[in-house]
Amino acid sequence: MIKILLVEDDLSLSKSVYDFLKSFAEVKQVFDGEEGLYEAEMGIYDLILLDLMLPEKDGFEVLKELRDQKIDTPVLIMTAKESLDDKMHGFDIGADDYLTKPFYLDELKARIQALLKRTGKLEDANGLSYGNVRLNLTNKSTFVDDRPVELIGKEFDLVVYLMQNQNVILPKEQIFDRIWGFDSDTTVTVVEVYMSKIRKKLKDTDFAQNLATLRNVGYILR
Repeated sequence: MIKILLVEDDLSLSKSVYDFLKSFAEVKQVFDGEEGLYEAEMGIYDLILLDLMLPEKDGFEVLKELRDQKIDTPVLIMTAKESLDDKMHGFDIGADDYLTKPFYLDELKARIQALLKRTGKLEDANGLSYGNVRLNLTNKSTFVDDRPVELIGKEFDLVVYLMQNQNVILPKEQIFDRIWGFDSDTTVTVVEVYMSKIRKKLKDTDFAQNLATLRNVGYILR
């Protein structure tokens, strides 16, 4: 599922946006710039919705620090600041889109979908594929050529995440936070267990052959 970080301190607006986003995405909500930056630095989100007028650290500072760190997660600014100078400054420092308040929730969803399609995070009805491995995201089924392969629960989610991040080094901790979540009762070693299961189930495929382990770091699908 799409994972969105919502950084917004307006409680009434953030609740309505949060409830709306939950209908089609997994959402993490924070209320100040410092916490927003901390969450964004984890690199586990597909999209960041960022207010500008935030306590602790304003949205412009958060965005600039992210881009200075080469974190390229798409950022959609949502703000009451509607001057052309503010918009141009937002785009100059790395915003991907800029939406002024008040806005319709349907327009927000359309902007989100456009950004995710542009960055390859929102797949079409055909799902995802890598070589002869195909994933159907609607019914969570997996095929190698025309042969069904059973990837269960987190196995399927993990393969999706790897396919969506080809040629990107994914630290084990980042994979754990993304797939299992912060409140999981298990430990980061579960990542290695699931990687082993996936390699066995997809053995002799390009996916398994090109899934590399980076010792003491994580994994990369080349």
